[in-house]
Amino acid sequence: MQYPDWIWHNGAIKRWAEATTHVMSHALHYGSSVFEGIRCYQTPQGPAIFRLTDHNRRLFASAKIYDMPVPYSLDQINAACREVIRANENTTDYLRPVAYRGLGGFGLSADTPTDVAVATWKMGQYLGASVLETGIDACVSSWQRFAPNTIPAGAKAGGNYLSGQLVAREARRLGFGEGIALASTGLLSEGAGENLFLVFDGALHTTPVSAALLNGITRNTIITLARDAGIDVIERDLPREYLYLCDELFMCGTAAEITPIRSVDGRQVGAGKPGPVTRRIQELFFGLFDGKTPDKYGWLEAL
Repeated sequence: MQYPDWIWHNGAIKRWAEATTHVMSHALHYGSSVFEGIRCYQTPQGPAIFRLTDHNRRLFASAKIYDMPVPYSLDQINAACREVIRANENTTDYLRPVAYRGLGGFGLSADTPTDVAVATWKMGQYLGASVLETGIDACVSSWQRFAPNTIPAGAKAGGNYLSGQLVAREARRLGFGEGIALASTGLLSEGAGENLFLVFDGALHTTPVSAALLNGITRNTIITLARDAGIDVIERDLPREYLYLCDELFMCGTAAEITPIRSVDGRQVGAGKPGPVTRRIQELFFGLFDGKTPDKYGWLEAL
């Protein structure tokens, strides 16, 4: 892998190789980190970071849930994101702000300093080349999401993603493009690292935040754009078998963007290719970056 030259780490731009942490840091042993995934897109007005402030607000919310003080303000983290992209002279990058408990104690409740970094790299299509056009084959994982009041699904925390690793690695091992997890109730939750939308009779149906899922920024974007375009959106509990019965199915996230799903567990979804509602959602979403969809919510934040 080709790594970028520069990274922002604890208040300063450094060479990538110089952004180090100790092997006994708390986060390495206990998963005590919170992070974000953000994309910078090229637009007719120049490069813009998509929903930068909303993402970093969630970073601070995740840190609050895990009682992790962040030694920088929201404005400082936003500035760091812009600084590291400019330092690497790229304008269509993926950004990864991360705050984590560093070295300073060995117990679970140790009061350690919080280290903060912002990295950037070329992401491309997360689930593979051309999947936005052709779709992927998914499977329902044998691993479920965590039960309520165990691990807070509303936080985007490093330790939470051990669940997603199990789901994703199982799917890859079995030859699928991505895995889909059920909640502890046996009802639908989300993908390994993506939210789900099912289409029935032209309306979008998506699982609620109570279904052990992260309330994604892209999920919120889709709900907003769809309703503005006159597409009904229903948030409700959904059983597994609805994955096989829906007219269309797609997953979404900062990395996955809007990825159609053409089959689940070897069962064809709808026509077995991206359908008209999925295509319309893709047009609305990517239209934000080519100017075809008005940015009336101020989501595009200049670099």
